[in-house]
Amino acid sequence: MSQSAGSLRILAGLLEARTGQQLATSRVWRIETSLRPLVRERGFASIDQLASEVLTGRQPDLVDRVIDALLNNETFFFRDHGVFQLVDSQALEMLRAARQAKQRLRIWCAGCSTGQEAYSLAMMIADDAARWAGWTVDIVATDISGGAIARAQAGIYSQFEIQRGLPIRMMVNWFDQDGETWAAKRDLKRKVQFRRHNVLDHPPVPGRFDLILCRNVLLYFPAPVRTRAFDRLHSAIEPDGVLMLGAGETVLGQTDKFISERELRGLYRPGGVARARAGKAA
Repeated sequence: MSQSAGSLRILAGLLEARTGQQLATSRVWRIETSLRPLVRERGFASIDQLASEVLTGRQPDLVDRVIDALLNNETFFFRDHGVFQLVDSQALEMLRAARQAKQRLRIWCAGCSTGQEAYSLAMMIADDAARWAGWTVDIVATDISGGAIARAQAGIYSQFEIQRGLPIRMMVNWFDQDGETWAAKRDLKRKVQFRRHNVLDHPPVPGRFDLILCRNVLLYFPAPVRTRAFDRLHSAIEPDGVLMLGAGETVLGQTDKFISERELRGLYRPGGVARARAGKAA
């Protein structure tokens, strides 16, 4: 399929302008691969023609479709299972102790893609009913991709997606099979609020969260944009809250707003809280 270097620059620039994400030179190949189905669907002869039409601005919905196609929506249930275990046994337990008086927990899944991460968290908490009896747990899940959010809200997954990381017991308890697809039950869907949102914008309501999951999102930002993202996350987290990043992400050398703690390896706390705890330990 024909595409010029100029068209690739246009489309990569569009992605960066709309989302803050930057396509590294080594990943530019994704443009053709990701947009090929859209080119065929809209009847364009080439990527070049698609890029030219995007530049005219005559089809706003086309721009949204291009952005959705270029975003990396890779996700699956209980991705990096060991991290979920750490969140359950350490982060949530610590927050449960700290919030015992109010018995309310607010969680934000930023960059939630098609919803598997947020649903995993909701199922994990719901399946531990005795531990969370009497508690209100609010889970807000956001993504910049309108297409991904629509799929997450629908809660419908293919056989491949439902089997990827999801234990059979949870599959049967929380989803209904309909031919080749599985649909999240109403009770599960009620546990998560899905919204379209850019992590670089002001935090979603309620604006202060006890636990934030922002995994494999910052990875694609250039350094200055990553700093802005950390600032936004810091403004959205409670002073004693917990932040979870992806396996290839870190706060080291990126921000002083969050600091790693030894007892929460791979998880991060707001800098002031972590420093205060370190001082007491000393």
